Amino acid sequence: MQTIWLGGAEWLAVLRIGLGLWWLESWRHKDRKGWFERGTGIAWAADVAGKHRWGVVRTGFRRVVEPRPKAIAYVVVYAELALGLGLVTGFLTPIALIAGLLLNLLYLVLMIHDWAEQGQNAMMALISLVALFAMAWQTWSLDAAFGLFL
Repeated sequence: MQTIWLGGAEWLAVLRIGLGLWWLESWRHKDRKGWFERGTGIAWAADVAGKHRWGVVRTGFRRVVEPRPKAIAYVVVYAELALGLGLVTGFLTPIALIAGLLLNLLYLVLMIHDWAEQGQNAMMALISLVALFAMAWQTWSLDAAFGLFL
């Protein structure tokens, strides 16, 4: 692949690292004290899910999240941190890309009525797919250094 500056594998690494930085920013701007102590993140999601046009979202939220709001808050917040670190360093990259894709799709479905959120999550999901199928862990990654996922 011919490019002006970097090769194709390097551009894929840039894309992967950029996606990781996006996840880290999502983690960084969260009010963790609010999420963990006051339950603000889950309360907000409960409000969104309660008004959702799809019954499956309301039912799924009631069955999965409502019984364990504190645990789910920790899972969401620290999943974003783990995804960001994994993608930036290129460690367990395919796992991070699949997990990030699933989390973005979950966010996309939950926020079906909010075009701004849909755009962000759709773009992150698309980048995850491209990075996954192009095996973006082959360059500038711990996976490549350790010989993982060859």
